[in-house]
Amino acid sequence: MSSKIESFPLEQELTFNTSSNLPLTIPTKSLSFTKEENKIIECSLTFSVNLELYQQIYQQKLFNLKPELCSNFSHGEFVDEPNIEITSRLKPDLFTHLNDALTYFQNSHQEQLENPIFKSDNWFVLEVSQQRLPEATGYRTFWDYLSPSVMNSDTVDSEEINQAIFQFFQDWANTNLSVTAESAISQAVEEIAKEFEAWVDNSESAISELIEEIANSFGELERGNNSHNYQNIFPAILHFFTEDDWAYAKIKSQPALRLAFQGKNGTWNCYAKAREAQQQFLFYSVCPVNAPENKRLAITEFITRANYGMIMGNFEFDFTSGEIRYKTSIDVEGDRLSFALIKQIVYGNVIMMDEYLPGIMAVIEGKVEVKEAILQIES
Repeated sequence: MSSKIESFPLEQELTFNTSSNLPLTIPTKSLSFTKEENKIIECSLTFSVNLELYQQIYQQKLFNLKPELCSNFSHGEFVDEPNIEITSRLKPDLFTHLNDALTYFQNSHQEQLENPIFKSDNWFVLEVSQQRLPEATGYRTFWDYLSPSVMNSDTVDSEEINQAIFQFFQDWANTNLSVTAESAISQAVEEIAKEFEAWVDNSESAISELIEEIANSFGELERGNNSHNYQNIFPAILHFFTEDDWAYAKIKSQPALRLAFQGKNGTWNCYAKAREAQQQFLFYSVCPVNAPENKRLAITEFITRANYGMIMGNFEFDFTSGEIRYKTSIDVEGDRLSFALIKQIVYGNVIMMDEYLPGIMAVIEGKVEVKEAILQIES
């Protein structure tokens, strides 16, 4: 299901009621809504504050800005100028209060402080940044690692929550260049579980299961960091494709991604898969055309000839369906799956598919004999 983002400038001051029941007036910059089928699934508000106001928000943990759920600064701490931008997300069960949402915020007044939308505890800071020179700096919070669909659901998607946890603490540990402390884990478990208890409309047993899932996830991560021989593969894959500017879709209930690649000779789908228990990363390029039944023996010969002598990766052929794919993989047990390793596995794969794709198509279309097709490619 596709989503649509609507963004609006909102340069005015809004007053929020804080947990201490004291009003806080804060300058806003923009408002955005993410919608699916005209239904709001995310409401985000960006503030623009000076250093003093930011410090007040941080020290008082307003808008759920809690130190134990913050990543590290990317390029040093904040300075006096320019203003600091804080992006926050509204608690999902309050979307029903948004009718004509933009008008609602534009016409807000002090007497609306009792409205739950204007209570600071009902907003979750996602990101804090300062666009200073020569490099912008800032940090993300745990809530930014969760997709709006998870926060907007009345059921518990423990797999996606675990993935967010792994990615958050892996980024935290990578920035610190140290292992995750047990005290940090326990504090984060407590805070995350507390918030999910507050907004997930589930039975007590479901909430208990969620808390157990969170605790187990942090425990695995800590053990992996301390032993130096275990790494969560899927977060590393996500990090690579995000940083390398690939568009991807997560495959439901699997630690895998679906991606598209366009080479010189065609466009095809790719799949990136993590095998956490085995500490393995697999990447596939799937030929855009399946071999018809009358060409499957010829393609079998083509695949056999193509695979001979290949060092990194190999072609695979499903004789029943006619699917042709190229696979590259790596086992990193006792080591780490670095950005550079993933890049070699991914680009080594798509280069080979792009190189052999014209030959595959020529054999399927009956334009050339198998042996000649291979010779044209490998000569």
